[in-house]
Amino acid sequence: MRVMKWSMIALAVAAGTSQFAVASSQDESKGFFGDQSLKLKTRLEYMNRDFKSGYGNATKANGDKTSSNVPGVRESGYRQDTGLSQLLTYESGFTQGTVGFGLDAMAMGTVKLDGGSGRAGNGLFANDSDGEPEKSQGKTGAAVKFRLSDTTLKYGRQFVASPVFATDDSSLLPEVAEGTLITSKEIKGLELSAGRFTALSSQTGMGKDSINGKHSAGLTSANIAGATYQFTDNFVAGIAASDVDDYFKKQYINANYTLPINDNQSLNFDLNAYRTKDQGKALYGKLDNKLWSLAAAYSLGAHKFTLAYQQSSGDTNYQYGVDGNSTIFVSNSIQISDFIGVEEKSWQARYDLNMATYGVPGLSFMTRYVYGDNIETSAGTEGKEHEFNFETKYVLQEGPAKDLSFRLRSAIYRANGAYNADYATDNNDVRLIVEYPLSIL
Repeated sequence: MRVMKWSMIALAVAAGTSQFAVASSQDESKGFFGDQSLKLKTRLEYMNRDFKSGYGNATKANGDKTSSNVPGVRESGYRQDTGLSQLLTYESGFTQGTVGFGLDAMAMGTVKLDGGSGRAGNGLFANDSDGEPEKSQGKTGAAVKFRLSDTTLKYGRQFVASPVFATDDSSLLPEVAEGTLITSKEIKGLELSAGRFTALSSQTGMGKDSINGKHSAGLTSANIAGATYQFTDNFVAGIAASDVDDYFKKQYINANYTLPINDNQSLNFDLNAYRTKDQGKALYGKLDNKLWSLAAAYSLGAHKFTLAYQQSSGDTNYQYGVDGNSTIFVSNSIQISDFIGVEEKSWQARYDLNMATYGVPGLSFMTRYVYGDNIETSAGTEGKEHEFNFETKYVLQEGPAKDLSFRLRSAIYRANGAYNADYATDNNDVRLIVEYPLSIL
């Protein structure tokens, strides 16, 4: 991985100093303060989960406030949490000159508005020493960055969006990774990236390394590399690979093509595929998995119709988490399930509607259904699961509260008994998310 990383850097530098080089991002720098930005994102989230088959929060054993799992005894199958978070991010520009210097910083925190120990557990808050949800939490971070031509190096705490290492922002606060990331765009249409990360802070963990795998081992180190190339205006493809020490190695490919039909219609195809194999201490256990999905989406004015197929094969299911809880770029990873069981095959039908065409800009709807079967279970019988999602979102288009958004997400998940025992339980999930992004600078 190290050889690959430095080969990519060498390629980028060589391209940037070639006779074909044109004006770069660094040449156009307006300075440290000239290109700076300061943004504040406020998010309110209500989350309700009703586990239909009784799974939920455990009764405390013998008055022990820290006990969380008592087999066969449950307080309820109902969980409900509400919280408020704020994320303040500062990004400087780059100083002028051949090599530019900059600084990024972040500060974030949450406040619990509702959710006691009897109903908590949706993952919005961490628990204190008494097993109660924390009333408030916060963390900060910073990173230094350097830019030469169109190649940027960033070191410190940061958000990452690689298909083989991606920080999750699906809850009140995002995950935060610590390490080094190099991104190069020296050649038109080609983006190269390489990085090494040594810590990952979870969405509810305030420490710099609070992501835990099996055996309570967090991230040791993750080396990643990737490349994407825009072949034409309508076709882009990419590859990526990771080496997560003592866990696994992953390889990933993507191809995305859009066929324009006319000004009002288009057809899009999106292929994603992973190969995962355990290594070293294999802290997630034995892993041998291939996972791929293919989606076709037909857009007709305000309407979009999508069909997708996804397949998992190998001796185990797909695993992720220690490399970021968004490291699953496949079609059927949706609100509750990822449809990644051993040998699972799944199908999706989805419909999107953009109401701007009908005179209500900012309002959109989405509904989808995914069905999965052929799952190998520990009982030796076939596992099956299915999930229905409905989502609506409205974004204010103007006025003093411009960009304020309201989002309602609903999911109904069901699995047969064989898969309940291995994976999850029947679940009705409702979330209301109110978000307001404010640009201060």
